[in-house]
Amino acid sequence: MKAATASATAAAVKTILFPTDFSDASTRAQSYASALANRFRAKLLILHAREPRNYALPPETWQRGEDADAHKMQELQKSIASSFPGLKSELRVGEGTAWQIVESALAKDKVDMIVLGTQGRTGVGKLLLGSHAEEIFRHATCPVLTVGPHAQDIKGTENELREVLYATDFSPESQAAAPYAVSIALALEAHLNLLHVVEEPKSGELVSATEVISSSERLLRALIPDGAEFWRDPRYFVERGEASEKILEVAERIPAGLIVLGVRKPAGVPGAATHLGVGLAHKVVVAAACPVLTVRR
Repeated sequence: MKAATASATAAAVKTILFPTDFSDASTRAQSYASALANRFRAKLLILHAREPRNYALPPETWQRGEDADAHKMQELQKSIASSFPGLKSELRVGEGTAWQIVESALAKDKVDMIVLGTQGRTGVGKLLLGSHAEEIFRHATCPVLTVGPHAQDIKGTENELREVLYATDFSPESQAAAPYAVSIALALEAHLNLLHVVEEPKSGELVSATEVISSSERLLRALIPDGAEFWRDPRYFVERGEASEKILEVAERIPAGLIVLGVRKPAGVPGAATHLGVGLAHKVVVAAACPVLTVRR
């Protein structure tokens, strides 16, 4: 099939928000934020959350910190301008938590995508995101591209992000991410791969494995909108097993340059989502060799 025009997505992604704390994780995410903004010809909005001034300390103490942050922001802007001449960027520094600063930007600016980095951390045998990263991708109303600790660096060349993997369990939350997977693949002229993972058959189950695979593939094909013209026909995968393990296996097999998932809205005790439990998205983000785009329904 002939390559599709990229107008649908390129026109939609006009502003990419990049929160940074100048850590190694943020530096890794910066390469994706800059490269994607350059590919989409989007504005790159760079945010840094600064702790409120502690007036109990001598003024020169917190002034040194503010001067250091200003210097880092200037160096960051110079680096981006050097790597991507002509890329439009804006830098902002605000006081508060990372989410407070991001939330303020979402209310003020028409943000189409957030790009952030996380180191990932382990605890009691569970894989967790850092609290700031999870709070953002669980609460943000726009798609969030999270660059995990094992994601490969990106330089913004044409041969990168050539394989996009979209995984779905056909729930409303996961299907909300399908249009983003399709439109990004079209815009980047990438190869779209669609995956559904089914549980291992239970004892006494009457539906055969062949029937499950066949019906699942039909549902995957139905997610492709009429008229979508890809440069290469999408591929469809139906796997049996544990969802996060199979997503990571297929992503490695392709190999994927981007994974797209739908995530549920935060629920329960305020703040609990950043400390309790481990979702599928957490496991994939911290283990994948590529970034993960999460879309909240």
